Amino acid sequence: MVAIGKELRQRIPRLVMSLIMVIIFWILNIFVPPTLSDIQIPGLNYPADQVFWLITIFIMVMFLVRALSDALFLGDFLTDIVIRRLGIKEERSPKRALRDLIYIIGIVLVAAAATPFLRGIENIGWMLSTAVIYIALALIIILIYDIGRIIYKIIEEKAEILAGKLAKAVEEGRE
Repeated sequence: MVAIGKELRQRIPRLVMSLIMVIIFWILNIFVPPTLSDIQIPGLNYPADQVFWLITIFIMVMFLVRALSDALFLGDFLTDIVIRRLGIKEERSPKRALRDLIYIIGIVLVAAAATPFLRGIENIGWMLSTAVIYIALALIIILIYDIGRIIYKIIEEKAEILAGKLAKAVEEGRE
């Protein structure tokens, strides 16, 4: 748990700073190129605004990749928390993936059934129904992500077993 806390203290500020840098370069990309529209880069005869745009896009992509790496770690961590709070056991098996799929179907059915009733409430009905839809969508995304992690782990384990068998067969063939 200490390692996870240390990792969180490292990744959250890095994620925030990466996103801030993306926003800064996005703002620069909006305001600076119009000021460079009449300038040509000597020797290349290429517009300076397009070169500036290309460079800032490249820098933004670098920061987005870094932010995505941190966001995926945080996504795994938050998914584990939500899955535990939903009462789903910590096993990594096809049964759990199937349970997640059943939960997804249940969430869709409950949200679809509740939305018309909530819309009937005067003044705030549309807000409540929208909130139910977004909450259901968030839970569905988390469960789909969890299913993907389970499938990935299963395939990874099978691939490692296969690689071990192939390596053993090659070693036996050389002898």
